[in-house]
Amino acid sequence: KILRRLIESDHLSSMIFWGPPGVGKTTLAHIIATHTKASFITFSAVTSAIKDIRAIMQKAEDNRRYGARTIVFVDEIHRFNKAQQDAFLPYVEKGSIILIGATTENLSFEVNGALISRSIIFELKPLSAKDIKELIHRAVYDKERGMGAYDAEIDEDALNFLADISGGDARHALNAIELGIMTTEPGPDGKIHITLDVAQQCIQKRAARYDKNGDNHYDTISAFIKSMRGSDVQATLHYLARMIEAGEDPNFIARRIVICAAEDVGLADPQALILANAAAQAAHMVGFPEARIILSEAACYVALAPKSNSAYMAIDAAISDVRHKDCGQVPDHLKDSHYS
Repeated sequence: KILRRLIESDHLSSMIFWGPPGVGKTTLAHIIATHTKASFITFSAVTSAIKDIRAIMQKAEDNRRYGARTIVFVDEIHRFNKAQQDAFLPYVEKGSIILIGATTENLSFEVNGALISRSIIFELKPLSAKDIKELIHRAVYDKERGMGAYDAEIDEDALNFLADISGGDARHALNAIELGIMTTEPGPDGKIHITLDVAQQCIQKRAARYDKNGDNHYDTISAFIKSMRGSDVQATLHYLARMIEAGEDPNFIARRIVICAAEDVGLADPQALILANAAAQAAHMVGFPEARIILSEAACYVALAPKSNSAYMAIDAAISDVRHKDCGQVPDHLKDSHYS
C-alpha cells in the first residue's frame, strides 16, 4: 500500500491519520520515527502552546538550512484551535517540516482546510474481531513482543469475549489483558489462567464508541431516529441504550422523540405527540437514572405507532408556495370583520 511504500522509501510528505481510538495512529507515527533518517519531533496538542510550536519550527528551519528534514508528529491535532494550526502552515508550505497529525475527529470541522489540502489523508477503521484476537494472542504468548514470560494462557471464550467487547479498540483489549495477567494468581499448574470471568472483570463493559461532541454522537442519534421511523423497536432500544450508557443529555434524546412523533407518526396517531411531550417533561424533571424508563416508554410507543408524514409534507408544501408564489391578499370573506 502507498503508506508502506512511503515509509520504506523514506519519501514522506505531510499526512493526517484519522480514525477512532486504539487503531494504531500513534503506533504508525512510531514506526515512521524508527524508519526515517529525518529528525523526528513529537508533541501533544493537549499540552503544547503557540510558543512550543514556534520553538520547534525554528529548530526545523535551522535543520532545513543544513539540508536536513524534520518530521513533526502532532497527536490529537484537533485539540489545537485554528490559530494554532495556522502556525504550522507557512513551514509546511516552505518544506521546513513534514507534518504528521493524528485525530479522532471529523477533519472537515476540526482541522484547518489549508492543512488538509497539503496533506495525504489516511482514514483508519476500527480493527476487526479477528485482528483483535491476533493482538491478544500475541500479547499473551509472545515472549519478545508480549507478556509470554509470565506463562499465562487465555481460554477461547475469554478471547472471543475480549475481541468482541473491545469494539475495534486494540488499546482497550490490550489494557484488559495486561490487567488480567498482572492481577491474577497462578493456578495449581503454575500458569496464569485468563478465564471468561477474569476477562469480564478486567474490561468491565464494552468500550463506548461514542463521543458527545463528535461524529459518533450524530451517527447514533441518526440511527435512533431512523429506527423509530422504520418501526424497529429492538433497534430503537439498542441505540437508546448506547446514548444512555454514553451519558447523553436526556433532554436531547427526548427532543428527538418529540420531533419523530410529530414528523413521522403525525396524524396516524396524534396521541404519540402528547405522550412524547409528556415524556420530555418527565425526563427533564427526574433526570437519570429514572429517565431511562420514561425515554424507553416514549421511544417504544413512537417506534410501534403507525406512521404518516402527511402533516409534515403538507406544511412544507404550503411554505414553499408562500416563498415562491404570489399568494395575493387574504380573501374578503376570510378577513377579520371587527374593523371598519
